Formats: sequence, structure tokens, C-alpha cells
Amino acid sequence: MAKRDCYEILGVSKDASIDEIKKAYRKLALKYHPDKNPGDKEAEEKFKEATEAYSILSDPDARAKYDQFGYAAFDQGGGGGSGFYGFGDFSGFEDIFGDLFGSDIFSSFFGSAFGGARAGRKRGYRGRDLKISLQVSFEEAAFGTEKKVAVSRQVVCDECRGSGAEKGTSLQTCAQCNGTGQIRLQQGFFAISRTCHVCGGKGEVVKRPCKKCRGEGRVSERKKINIKVPAGIEHGQRLKLRGEGDSGEHGGPPGDLYVQIKIKPHPIFERNGADVICEVPISYPVAVLGGKILVPTLDGEVNLKIPPGTPSGKVFRLRGKGVTVLGSSARGDQHVKVSIVVPKRISEEERKLLEKLKETRNVGCKGQGDGFIGRVKDMFS
Repeated sequence: MAKRDCYEILGVSKDASIDEIKKAYRKLALKYHPDKNPGDKEAEEKFKEATEAYSILSDPDARAKYDQFGYAAFDQGGGGGSGFYGFGDFSGFEDIFGDLFGSDIFSSFFGSAFGGARAGRKRGYRGRDLKISLQVSFEEAAFGTEKKVAVSRQVVCDECRGSGAEKGTSLQTCAQCNGTGQIRLQQGFFAISRTCHVCGGKGEVVKRPCKKCRGEGRVSERKKINIKVPAGIEHGQRLKLRGEGDSGEHGGPPGDLYVQIKIKPHPIFERNGADVICEVPISYPVAVLGGKILVPTLDGEVNLKIPPGTPSGKVFRLRGKGVTVLGSSARGDQHVKVSIVVPKRISEEERKLLEKLKETRNVGCKGQGDGFIGRVKDMFS
């Protein structure tokens, strides 16, 4: 019986792109997958047919040959009768089946074509990421600083150099998985790969463990790490120190260290981005007559001119007296809010002066209060 055309099987045109071909195959694979159609021989055959078509059209060289000669291009020693013609390393299939059914499931059509590229691969495992908190002062966050922090982490054992085996001995191939690190369980049409429970996917086992690390290959170490806190960093932001986490296992890369910054509250200043806010008290005479007052800043005290008739709550701006803008040399501003302070206790001399001022301010103002109230009443009458 003649085979159907590959393009017809997948339902795509002859000028279809690789993405269109892959999309069409995914749809058919999901529909006719044997695990979704247990015992359905027709679905199994359609799944094989679609997979065979995809194995040809997904490979540029094979597709060119097929377009010119059809299936005959592979009948003369092209594929060894496997039905998949020996194209590539099946990485395209692995991606598709990983998306559809999980990364541990690979087809075993016509023997062990799928998953073969993975056999015997020994993986190194990336080290664990670590997280710590670092408290800095308001000023340190504003201008940047460097801190040395002791961090406990796992490092490669210097006795066995990470192998876990006693010095002078070597690791042995795992008898359970024959060194592949994977155990394949055949389930009808498919084989499911699982991590070997004996070696944990390493492919090797320790017969005589290292006395220092007890076969783990790593030991705990407390190391002081220099942390550069950039100027302008804000409360809650994190710094990432690459490679400063736990060491990797079996040659794997180390993890990273994440440092969360916590800024101590300041008794005077508050922060809004790169700007600094503070409140400064002034006396009534200064508010009325004007004058100069000393204002604290991150750079020290500076003089601030108060104009006559300044109301309580007035905000003045000191340009460039704020926090360094993160990642630059620019600085924000400082906002100074003045508040008129009313003393609870005054001297007899101050009382007399205030009484005299009160009388002076009231001259020519008698009846003003009644008149104001009267005008308000007129508004609502």
C-alpha cells in the first residue's frame, strides 16, 4: 500500500514554514498520542504516520530530497529501515514531547531512537542560591558603602575534590542504571525515563566515602564576602552576587548570593526616591520678621534664609542636598518644611511683650470679628 504524502499527512502546504510544520505535528501528536488513546490501533498508526512525516519535513536536507524524489530518496540505504531515516539527533522531537507530555517522556519508536542522545550523559548540578539581609544606615544607602559579611555556604571538598570518594579511590559505575543516570520503563509503545534512585542521576556511586565530606563532595564553610552597596539604593532592593552561593555538584556551576538591603530609619530625615525630607522648627518672631536658621543636611549644617511673613508649613528646597541617584553621580534635593513653634511656658518679660503686641495688633480692629460673622450670615440668608 502506497504511503500518503507527508504534506497531506500533516495537513500543510508544500511551501509551509518549519514553524507551521511543527505546529501541525503538535496538533496531531496531541490528538493521536497512544497514552491518550489506549488500545486504539488506528490512532497509534496515525501517530506513527505523522511522526514519520515530521521526521522528514523538519530536516531541511531530508525535505529537499523528499520534494525531489519522494519516499524513494530514502529507500536505498538512506535510513536503514527505521522509518525515521536517521535524521538529526531528534532534538526537535524532544522539544515537542517535552511541551506536550513532560520532559521525562520520549518516544521509543522502532527501538530506542528517541532519548538515545541523552544516554550516558552525566549532569553537573548547579549550586543552590543563597539569600541574606544586610542592614545599612541612611547615610550609607545615600552615598554607598562596602560591608564584609560572613556567609555560610557549601563548597567543594578539598580532600576528594568534589568526588565524594575517599582519597586514592574512585567512583564506580552505578549497576542499577549502567552509568546513564536514568532508568527507562517500557510502557507499551512508549518508554518513560526516570532519574535513577540509586545514584540520583549521577551515573556513579561512592563505595568508600570521603571521611571529610562523608561522600557528599561538599563541606560547609563560613566565608567573609565583600559586598559593595551602591549609592542611592532603596530599602528592600536586592543585590545579586554571581557565583557566591553554594558550589555546584559534580562540576556544576555555583549558585548566586542575593542580598536584600534594609535601611535603618533616620531620626531626622525621611526619603522619597532621591529626595530627602525634614521638618525644622522656627520661632514666631523669625516667621514674622525673617532671619537665618541652621538646617541639618546629609553634608552637614547649612544656613537657610527665612523671608518675613513665612507661614507655618512652608516648604523650602535645597537643591542637590538629597540622596545620590542610583547609577549616576547626580543627587536629589532636600525639602525643608518649617513649623512655627508655640512655647508652652514663657517668662514674665515675654508675657508683657506679647500683651503689648496683642494690644497693638488689635488697634482699629474692634468689631471686626462681629462684622466677619455678620458677612458669613448674610451669605446664607
